[in-house]
Amino acid sequence: MRCPVCNSIDVGKVETDQYYCWNCLHGFSLKGVDGFSAYYVDEEGALVSLSEMVQNSQLPQENIWG
Repeated sequence: MRCPVCNSIDVGKVETDQYYCWNCLHGFSLKGVDGFSAYYVDEEGALVSLSEMVQNSQLPQENIWG
């Protein structure tokens, strides 16, 4: 399996259909064959949807795309 955000193979399974990429440090879940939702893990360990962050322009200070 490859990360849909950075295309790395350094991916681990967290839960059923939920994964974490050790390269770009984002979590993601699969939705069907070609769909996925990506998440940023904040300082407190909470998952924040990348699509919501982009829509609200609340990007973290580091580069979220690795």
